Amino acid sequence: MPTVFFQEPEETELEVAQRKVAELEAELGPEHLDLADPLVAVMMIFYGQGQYVKAEALCRRVLLIEEKALGPEHPHVATSLHNLAWLLYVQGFYGEARPLSERSLAIREKAHGPEHPDVADSLNNLALLLQDQGSYAEARPLQERSLAIYEKSLGPDHPYLATALNNLALLLKLQGSYAEARPLYERSLAIHEKSFGPEHSDVATSLNNLAYFLEAQGSYAEARPLYERSLAIKEKSLGPEHPKVALALNNLALLLKKQGSYAYARPMFDRSLAIYEKSLGPEHPRVATALNNLALLLEDQGSYAEARPLYEQGLRSTLNHLSLNMGSMTETERFQYLATKEGSEPLLLNLVAMRGEGPKED
Repeated sequence: MPTVFFQEPEETELEVAQRKVAELEAELGPEHLDLADPLVAVMMIFYGQGQYVKAEALCRRVLLIEEKALGPEHPHVATSLHNLAWLLYVQGFYGEARPLSERSLAIREKAHGPEHPDVADSLNNLALLLQDQGSYAEARPLQERSLAIYEKSLGPDHPYLATALNNLALLLKLQGSYAEARPLYERSLAIHEKSFGPEHSDVATSLNNLAYFLEAQGSYAEARPLYERSLAIKEKSLGPEHPKVALALNNLALLLKKQGSYAYARPMFDRSLAIYEKSLGPEHPRVATALNNLALLLEDQGSYAEARPLYEQGLRSTLNHLSLNMGSMTETERFQYLATKEGSEPLLLNLVAMRGEGPKED
């Protein structure tokens, strides 16, 4: 009988990184500065998996370690503030993210000068935060300055420049400057494809954004293959349960709905909602948007009894999220922020319209 050798399963990247943290903690204690980089490595793995809550907890721990060891004005502290602000931003906690982002920018400008790529990173993220709060006039010069720094310091073909081009294009689109936005989207896509090849998740992001722009102009035939390619790349590169896959599913489903392909759109909306709820939690604004989109599809199909509780759930989620973010804003900032919210007004109006006019099936 042949000898059978049993091998221990190989450790995953996450397990290796977590073991390194545990070994250093045992050797140096839980607050030693040498723990910061290994903790960041674990944080980045969680972030890449879309596990933002776990990543945020590690980022907060790194920030405390670095502030204690290095002082509040150190560039490493600025990086941790930058990372924490971003993690809060992707979870929808704009009010908490903004002062962290502003503090990170101030430290980096003081430490590196006004033309450093790290300053451009902070400008870019602060601009996105302001943009999502409806402060377009404040966001645009930050985006433009970030883009100029990247191009000067990193060259015309760097992936960071591609990201800045995409973000400025989105802002221009929101302001109605479509002619200015399209070449920026196309240049961003070209840089990402040249830098990473055709199957990278950043390429998928550029494809999605260009498709969204084309859809907004009514070019459905051009947009659909870009959405489909973006979804395929994200599923392959990020896995089927990632929030970015949910976004790709949602966007393609919306386009299919506009084209009348309800049978194809429904499972995509269902899957998008399930991923968002699992990965981001029930109070995230993307969950409210997904609920609204699914409810609209059901209503178009005459399924009013199914649609109504989705509208109600989405409205509760949206109002909770709004209350979290508006407490620290001025009155002007609140109006700007509310103007960007596509979720709350449609959810409320749809629910009221249904109660007033929809068939009483329950």
